[in-house]
Amino acid sequence: MSPLREKVALVTGAGRRVGQAIALALGAERMRVAVHYHGASDGARRTASALRGLGAESETFGADLRDADAPARLVDAVVARFGVLDLLVNSAAVMRPVALDRVTPADWDETFAINARAPFFLSLAAARAMGDRGGAVINIADHLAHESWPRLVPHAVSKATLEAVTRQLAVQLAPRVRVNAVAPGAVLPPDDWPEAARREFEASTPLRRLGSPDDVAQAVVYLAAAPYVTGQVLFVDGGRHMR
Repeated sequence: MSPLREKVALVTGAGRRVGQAIALALGAERMRVAVHYHGASDGARRTASALRGLGAESETFGADLRDADAPARLVDAVVARFGVLDLLVNSAAVMRPVALDRVTPADWDETFAINARAPFFLSLAAARAMGDRGGAVINIADHLAHESWPRLVPHAVSKATLEAVTRQLAVQLAPRVRVNAVAPGAVLPPDDWPEAARREFEASTPLRRLGSPDDVAQAVVYLAAAPYVTGQVLFVDGGRHMR
């Protein structure tokens, strides 16, 4: 029997892409899953329906994480619905390509609000809700925190900040709450990614291929159930961080 069975997870950004895969993987472990979404309401409903099909209790929760008060309200709503919170997965993120000389303060602030500030305050709210029972937080970082791509600098810096948040909170929230991160590589590239760029990326990755959302989801499942692991960034990037 899975050690995660019947525990409650909140997965942000679970209406699409990697967040959706994470939610479904946790549901396969028979966790009860709170599906957060902002723009992807239809996707969130599909995620929740698929979770129920797996026999996992699920509910959707809408919140705009750019709102400074949203993290606390979201955690309160999840606890009001499920009674407890055992796992927080900070998967919601924004990645908008913009040339370096065209980055605006508004671009910077929105990127950091969603990718770094919201996970920080969600983690604090989750830790309070977990109380003496304890629990775990898993942040979804990015291999780009360790590379420099010309049109993704704010995104990369925000994800490097999220890794720092992971290490800081792993110490400050111990021993009750474990805090780790998963840093994916290109597991679900944009639909408009040129084929030549894809081949170049594959060739420059030690495992010579892209990953999949399920690779990330299984790493999350591992960290969710690993009782003696905290403060770690688990790369799921085909070895790109070692180049």
